[in-house]
Amino acid sequence: MLLNSTLQKYIVTLEKAVRSLDEAYVELYEEEVITEDRLNIRLRIRMSDDFLLELNEAVVAEEQLIRHLGYRYHFQDGQNNLIFRYDDTPHFPELSSFPHHKHLKKKVIEAKKPDLSSVIAEASDHAIAL
Repeated sequence: MLLNSTLQKYIVTLEKAVRSLDEAYVELYEEEVITEDRLNIRLRIRMSDDFLLELNEAVVAEEQLIRHLGYRYHFQDGQNNLIFRYDDTPHFPELSSFPHHKHLKKKVIEAKKPDLSSVIAEASDHAIAL
């Protein structure tokens, strides 16, 4: 099944962001095409010092826009310690950004849904800084 042009452009943008990373490789890339307008993506990127960035999202193209049905962007160090995770699981209703939030090592904070390029850059900057 072919994806519509909006989803195709979205994938190209994602691929460009991943290719911009230095000292990283894609450990897993899965595209599950549900319909021509709906796609699930699962991506694992291994960075220097064994940092791991996992990107999971379900997206749908509506007209020429991408709408996220769900997402989880998880970043951890080489010892499997959480550095950050953005997601929209509805388990922190007290946050003003509910259901969107960001997990850090010892707390959860308000956060809007970031775009994938920003998440990839944040993880890369963190991996490079150490």
